[in-house]
Amino acid sequence: MKKILFLILLFCPALVFSQPMEGRIRYLVTRNSAKMMASLDYMSKQSRERMSYMWGNRSEWKTYNNLYFTADQTKYEDSEEKAEPDAEGGYSWRKEQFFLKRDFAKSTIYDGRTLMSKPYIVEDTIANQKWRILNDLKEVAGHICMNAMMVDTLRKQKIVAWFAQDLQHSGGPESFHGLPGMILEVDINDGAMTLTADLIEMKKLANELDAPAKVKGKKIKQVDYDKIIKEQIKQRMAEEQPWFWNVPYI
Repeated sequence: MKKILFLILLFCPALVFSQPMEGRIRYLVTRNSAKMMASLDYMSKQSRERMSYMWGNRSEWKTYNNLYFTADQTKYEDSEEKAEPDAEGGYSWRKEQFFLKRDFAKSTIYDGRTLMSKPYIVEDTIANQKWRILNDLKEVAGHICMNAMMVDTLRKQKIVAWFAQDLQHSGGPESFHGLPGMILEVDINDGAMTLTADLIEMKKLANELDAPAKVKGKKIKQVDYDKIIKEQIKQRMAEEQPWFWNVPYI
């Protein structure tokens, strides 16, 4: 049955292109600190348990992020919407510069990022991601999705993505892209962090794809940004500390 549904989506263009490719996808982002700590095999069990204890009784945090898209462009950024009733509002503890722009027609990225309290502007070409498409199917936000897997060698993470064939777009949340359909869900390290689309609005955009009026920071290439992350991870591992306390988890 799963293969039949996949073939229908693959060979029926009328179904695939029935909707204009423009609008917003809201992703529920869930961080599980216990699972994030459990993946740090360079730390002793005692150290991991001690660090986990510092988080208190709460092990999960939920926030929203938005992906705005047209047929060939996307912009991903924090949302001000509350994902939890007791939250102060949006991603309240990250008010630093953060947006990720992709132009798939020109194959370019333009990101405003913050790393260790320093702002950066990352400008580069879009790099290929080495996905291996699998054959499982499930529904995400009302769309039948197929899964794919890859390994992030920089952070040593297993990434599983679910993409919708009926949304013909190679984009997705964060920096994930390159699949034959919009990525609607991402699972990092077996639930340590998940990004799941819970709202899809097909609508005409105004200026949502524009970069912020004031973008600051040193301009660097993606490879140079990754080198900074790699060095920070190496340093934190030597100190037997969680590396993601210094750099973004994804």
